[in-house]
Amino acid sequence: MQQVAAEMNLSETAFLLREGDEFRLRWFTPLAEVKLCGHATLASAHVLWSEGHLPEEQPARFKTLSGPLVAEKRGEQIQLDFPRRPIAPLDHPPLAELAAALQVRPSAVWETDEDWVVLLENERFVQELQPDFARVSQLAARGLIVTAMGGSTGFDFVSRFFVPKLGINEDPVTGSAHCSLAPFWADRLGKQHFRAWQASRRGGVLEVQLMGDRVLLLGRALTTLRGQLLV
Repeated sequence: MQQVAAEMNLSETAFLLREGDEFRLRWFTPLAEVKLCGHATLASAHVLWSEGHLPEEQPARFKTLSGPLVAEKRGEQIQLDFPRRPIAPLDHPPLAELAAALQVRPSAVWETDEDWVVLLENERFVQELQPDFARVSQLAARGLIVTAMGGSTGFDFVSRFFVPKLGINEDPVTGSAHCSLAPFWADRLGKQHFRAWQASRRGGVLEVQLMGDRVLLLGRALTTLRGQLLV
């Protein structure tokens, strides 16, 4: 699976194996397996329904390294039921190293179980970031989730995600990052439902809802390519 993911050379490649009424689901970057991935789960559910492996009215249930996950059709969209990921202030953040890596000084730094969440002053700083990826890869965190409150874009918050350690300088849209961003912004905005923009070059809009220890993500999927892998 790791060799296939390296050949695909996408942020994540998903692998499915039917186990009774559920599916074992694993995700790999070009360099490593990850515990949770949003867009590859969205794509997996879409393929199961669109290719006739599951009836569209039946939820797609997955067994993963992050526990059970469920995807359901919601009209033209797909809703993912993901775990809330813990987040807490980072003790003694290396502000000088972060400023050198991002070319902008953070307002605050928090940590998840794997990544750092870096708060910037405004959305323009997030959109215009040109990180030094060599410096980012030298930080103690797996990756950096950079975020700011929305403003002129009309979104509740914006973000970008950089994880060169896993062979992904920048992920275009990251559902797993929003499992930490939801509680982060819930504390600041006093709300549980968000419209978010991941401001990568490809970009993506997410509908995010915090529900206790779960996070619901809404997105769309479209089949662009069918093929056969030959060994």
